[in-house]
Amino acid sequence: MHRGDVDERVSNQAGRADQGTGHRRTGAADAPERGSYPSHTPFEQPWWLEAVAPGRWGHVLVERGGEVVARLPYVRKQKFGLTVLTQAPLTRFVGPWLRPSEGKYEKRLGVERELMGELIDRLPPHDVYRGNFAPAITNWLPFHWAGFDATVRYTYRIDDLRDPDRLWAELGGNVRSRVKRAAKGVEIRTDLESEAVLEEVLRINRRLFERQGLGVSFGDDLARRLDAACRARGAREVVTATDSQGRLQAALYLVRDATTTYLLYGGTDPEFRSTGVNSLVVWEAIRLASQTSQHFDFLGSMIEPVERVNRSFGARQVPYFFVTRARPRARAVFAARRGVRVARREVRRGAERLQRRLHGTQPPPADGAAKGGGAAKGSA
Repeated sequence: MHRGDVDERVSNQAGRADQGTGHRRTGAADAPERGSYPSHTPFEQPWWLEAVAPGRWGHVLVERGGEVVARLPYVRKQKFGLTVLTQAPLTRFVGPWLRPSEGKYEKRLGVERELMGELIDRLPPHDVYRGNFAPAITNWLPFHWAGFDATVRYTYRIDDLRDPDRLWAELGGNVRSRVKRAAKGVEIRTDLESEAVLEEVLRINRRLFERQGLGVSFGDDLARRLDAACRARGAREVVTATDSQGRLQAALYLVRDATTTYLLYGGTDPEFRSTGVNSLVVWEAIRLASQTSQHFDFLGSMIEPVERVNRSFGARQVPYFFVTRARPRARAVFAARRGVRVARREVRRGAERLQRRLHGTQPPPADGAAKGGGAAKGSA
């Protein structure tokens, strides 16, 4: 890599390697810088990273003439004895950010290649890298040349919030009817600055995951730290729907930067999922965002039913890259772990089959099932 310019400086700053390990990476700073940096999203800012991964995040900086021209944040984890550079919960994108360059297209691509190459070279030693690049990054080719892989994922965005009437007209017909129906039975609140409202959103979110038999992907303490950081910067909004009996039926937690409002988490209490109140709070969140933002980002999803809902609000599909790299040692470890999981699953299935035989509930063999398929289908 060219190092001829005397004004060029490349620095790597990081927090503690893994909280509780007592080890630090050689040359790491005692704490990450807490200043503000240019970024595509709020998820890349030091204050956000310190809230979601205190003491465990870092970033690679490229500076020229005392000005930051490229930056790539990460969170460091230890998993199966491997060092993993990844992203924290509630942190959808991790950059990289590159200062926009001017000139011919060919020249701009050359600048991107140089800056990305320097970012890659300066990443701390790691076995695995995993990160969602912001949708603004459409060129990941320098990472490909460095041995990284990428998968295309999608978020859904509404790009122009200036005309609420147009936004309403672009809603799916079923969404409009659900919004109208739900609005008759609840009160919508958006002026919710207190800490207490966060606990209600978290309760709704937990119930949503419990109904699906899943664990919440982030802890309450993390959410509280992030909420405090967002409120201190005027970067969050909460939308709630409460009925006449004082029951909170739905709540959404939103964060925003100078241009975009992001739907971070929340949802509808499963008891009220058929009332249409979920459509109502999402519509009210979009209306609220139109007062401060140019764009509304649903932050996903790749899950088919969720994608269908996001699309029904008039949002467009926006691709982004999920970029990964695993060293040979890490691939071997993960392959071994997959083998263990497969073996455990087969043992569990074998035990279940044995239990069915012992209790006389063993299903008929495959050929018998095939022969009896027509009768079974007819009886259904």
